[in-house]
Amino acid sequence: MPMARLEVENLQKRFGEVVAVDGVSFAVEAGEILVLLGPSGCGKTTVLRCIAGLERPDRGEIRLDGRSLLGLAPEKRGVGLVFQNYALFPHLTVAGNIAYGLRHGRYRLSRQTRKKKVAELLDLVGLSGYEQRKPHELSEGQKQRVALARALAVEPKVLLLDEPLSALDAALRVELRRELRRILKERGTTSVYVTHDQEEALVLGDRVGVMREGKLEQVDRPQELYERPRTLFVAQFLGRANLWPAQVLRKEADKALVAVFGAQLEVEPLGPLSSSEVLLFFRPEWVELGEGPFLAEIEEADYLGDHWELRGKVHDFPVLLRTTGKPSQFVRFRIQRFLILPNASFLNHS
Repeated sequence: MPMARLEVENLQKRFGEVVAVDGVSFAVEAGEILVLLGPSGCGKTTVLRCIAGLERPDRGEIRLDGRSLLGLAPEKRGVGLVFQNYALFPHLTVAGNIAYGLRHGRYRLSRQTRKKKVAELLDLVGLSGYEQRKPHELSEGQKQRVALARALAVEPKVLLLDEPLSALDAALRVELRRELRRILKERGTTSVYVTHDQEEALVLGDRVGVMREGKLEQVDRPQELYERPRTLFVAQFLGRANLWPAQVLRKEADKALVAVFGAQLEVEPLGPLSSSEVLLFFRPEWVELGEGPFLAEIEEADYLGDHWELRGKVHDFPVLLRTTGKPSQFVRFRIQRFLILPNASFLNHS
């Protein structure tokens, strides 16, 4: 299986007056899975289509192993595509769909070689014995596995996946995202995966890039992205977040002392602090209930099976907490982990 390094540099794309992609740059290492995550309209699918050659960027560069892809037809880029709607040929069998590119593309393998390759791919995606079935005889999850096998059959240097699991029910999505990661890593396929689903991004990606309004806000490993967001948008979009106004009392090279609702906390800033007015950021699970400087009045409590999700207020400011015990109307707690984000003026952008 070929492994390639993909580079996207200062990519820009407009549709009329709308700037769909605005100066996006990233690299995907050989064999790596990069997930582009963001809300609808953020530009992630446009980036994917530019890489595939389905859209022509207005500016920027796209390179595969150092070779520019700009100006090349989609079929000459060494790129595979997996779509949300599968795009299977209804008149062909499973084997016929998978082997299509091996008969009509640059490979043109012999019948015996094609048959062997199809058998290997069916085993890889867990569909051995389904060779002669037609698409209408398959479940939605099976159709998506066939689409993946077909894309992998021609051994693309880079595989592009545009929300391939979004049409499936929730339970099947959970099952297939684990299988999809296993398959891609087993094949060593360099991949760019687009989704709006946060859990899907965290499970699938070696790294995740969060996009907003055509820009790439942050690219990082999933754990780093969740635990150390660099912008307010990333903090709010990825997972649940508490954001409280705080004031910097003292700052040093690697730490700062901040005041929030009468309490003083020592914390590591995530970037330069140009103002004493900042945001204190913490996840609902980063607290210890029972004692501490903060008292929340609980207004809503949702039972979610393995935990309760509590919504309330501290000094008239919203707070979201999690607990495994039965909640009471008033909950005292301390924040065990927290970060501060600069520019409290962003607080209204939620």
